[in-house]
Amino acid sequence: MTEKEANGGYAIRQLAAHEWPAYRDIRLRSLAESPEAFGSTLAAEEVRAPEAWAARLAAAVVSGQDCPLIAESGGAPVGLLWAKVDAGDPAIVNLFQMWVAPECRGHGVAAALLRESVAWARSRRALVVQLDVTCGDTSAARLYVREGFQPHGAPQPRPGTALFEQTMRLATGR
Repeated sequence: MTEKEANGGYAIRQLAAHEWPAYRDIRLRSLAESPEAFGSTLAAEEVRAPEAWAARLAAAVVSGQDCPLIAESGGAPVGLLWAKVDAGDPAIVNLFQMWVAPECRGHGVAAALLRESVAWARSRRALVVQLDVTCGDTSAARLYVREGFQPHGAPQPRPGTALFEQTMRLATGR
């Protein structure tokens, strides 16, 4: 049990392969609650067969290239972040699927997920951690800046939407 967990807070940990139902549930919840924050859609993800969800998480757990993280409060999933070594450049780790349940926002859960993913990236000797964020003065963009991420390149349109997204990068100091 972590110190945060002992104090009635939250715990951050990697998902295990058998936890695909919890992963599916929080991923679908995130897409339903914050559709503008993601490249995928609830409609696209909710039709996936249970076997596809299980296979996705099982492959990630053994790949050495993926780090699916979950935040829990009282044993219930309240946050998600997926870190993945870039297929074209192992010095880069990409962050995807970042989301925290509305009832847990403003309590450090997102920052803890980010810090855990950056620690994992450093353990893989990555030089850069990067993510895309929907453009605008959002709490997510402010969080990334507070955690040391900087804009990289010009904002790009998100395909199929009127939204723009900004790539942000953090040098890991390695």
